[in-house]
Amino acid sequence: MTTPAQTESTEAKAPNSVVLTDVAAQKVKALIEQEGRDDLRLRVAVQPGGCSGLRYQLFFDERSLDGDIVTDFDGVEVVVDRMSAPYLTGATIDFADRIDAQGFTIDNPNAGNSCACGDSFS
Repeated sequence: MTTPAQTESTEAKAPNSVVLTDVAAQKVKALIEQEGRDDLRLRVAVQPGGCSGLRYQLFFDERSLDGDIVTDFDGVEVVVDRMSAPYLTGATIDFADRIDAQGFTIDNPNAGNSCACGDSFS
């Protein structure tokens, strides 16, 4: 008896890459619903730049790149590319909706220094 060939995914599953809080997951779901698409995921990346050396990028993406680390949070997929993963391991993404702060926040234990706006780190 032969079995059908299985295709291997280029995505890796890693539960310890980043953490998306329940509040942030609900906000991401709502934003994706507003877009009217069901193929979008939240991509979190680290890029050179910013006043502290590196900066965060959060955006919706439908692409799957070789080596992506995908973690599911109650139906919301968070994707981290393999180059950004070491910088984001253990980071927590939350959503603040207060008078003094509104938007996504990242608490990253790997960041030695960060700028006042919270968008870049080293």
